Amino acid sequence: MLKINSVRLWQSLMELAQVGATAKGGVRRLTLTDIDRQGRDLFVRWCGEAGMSTEVDRIGNIFARRAGTDAQALPVAVGSHLDSQPSGGKFDGAYGVLAGLEIVRSLNDAGVRTRAPIEVAAWTNEEGSRFVPTLMGSGVFAGVFPLEKILDEKDVDGISVREALASTGYAGQAEPHRLGAYFEAHIEQGPVLEETRTTIGVVLGALGQRWFDVAITGQDSHAGPTPMQTRKDALLAASRLVLEVNRIATTFPDYARGTVGFMQVKPNSRNVVPGEVRMTVDLRNARDVTLSAMVEELKRIIAHVEKETRTEIALNEVVYFPPSEFAPDLVDSVREGAKKFGYSQRDIVSGAAHDAVYMARIAPTAMVFVPCEGGISHNEIENARAEDIVAGCNVLLHAVLERAGIDTG
Repeated sequence: MLKINSVRLWQSLMELAQVGATAKGGVRRLTLTDIDRQGRDLFVRWCGEAGMSTEVDRIGNIFARRAGTDAQALPVAVGSHLDSQPSGGKFDGAYGVLAGLEIVRSLNDAGVRTRAPIEVAAWTNEEGSRFVPTLMGSGVFAGVFPLEKILDEKDVDGISVREALASTGYAGQAEPHRLGAYFEAHIEQGPVLEETRTTIGVVLGALGQRWFDVAITGQDSHAGPTPMQTRKDALLAASRLVLEVNRIATTFPDYARGTVGFMQVKPNSRNVVPGEVRMTVDLRNARDVTLSAMVEELKRIIAHVEKETRTEIALNEVVYFPPSEFAPDLVDSVREGAKKFGYSQRDIVSGAAHDAVYMARIAPTAMVFVPCEGGISHNEIENARAEDIVAGCNVLLHAVLERAGIDTG
């Protein structure tokens, strides 16, 4: 049975991890910086050595193609991203890109030709750490974001995406093209696979996300003279909302999640009743109808808390990602690939957004998850076992081959 070269895959990951390496064993490759350019250059060189042709589009996405025997067939793409968080790990994103490259290398070694071309994609600014929005490159490719508007987006230093692309030499000219299918391998970035001692996560889709900015207005007042029953305590209202967001997430079905990750209190003084709070609410769910129900419950609770605390609460939605459901036949091919190798597997839903979320809007899509140590990601200590990394790539290889087809002529 055809397998990837496990040693080469691991060595490639470790070599790429030296580009932007940090003292704690992670990487810092912010998108479209010189360090990111070095990582891109290394990837492009490896693709050339594997006999692939490479092109770059206008948002800097890299596409490396291994030709198929059918010139009319749409490419089967495998990809992820090379950029990282400011204190990121060496597997997030990079694994998915290099897994695609290793598939091509292994097919070359075995002399296997596919009917459809195989394409390895490295998407620009998946992390969203330097430029907003996140999933920038895949979003432009999929038509979610207008190219010209995105090119004008600026980082905190006032440098635009357009300028950064030019300075790194990755301002390409290629136009978006059709894909026959898209696959992405990734570490889980959560604890489920490790805790259940499961090697392969068969990803059914990604949770929908609705993010809100919340502004709570009460009244600043002296902590001593102001009776409890007359206070308009914005922080008390915020505290009630935090508990309710947690309750919503733990009582609704379909992989519900709820998080308050940011809070700013004013005037933030020891002996003043807080008069203003700014906070965020992040709700997620695998089904759009349930996600909408969670939002309606949040609105109901807000009306109750306003009355109870004598405050005013403004809810402003800033992000909405509908749940993504991956292609059932591609998901089945991932499941069958795991069976071929005898790897343990379980169905799983991605709690994080990946480039696959936007690819699923324009092409049949599937993902493969493998465990990461402690479920830790977006952290320099992010880690994964070599055997799990290899297992995920072997499964991906067979799923890609099933879609691309082996030419036996």
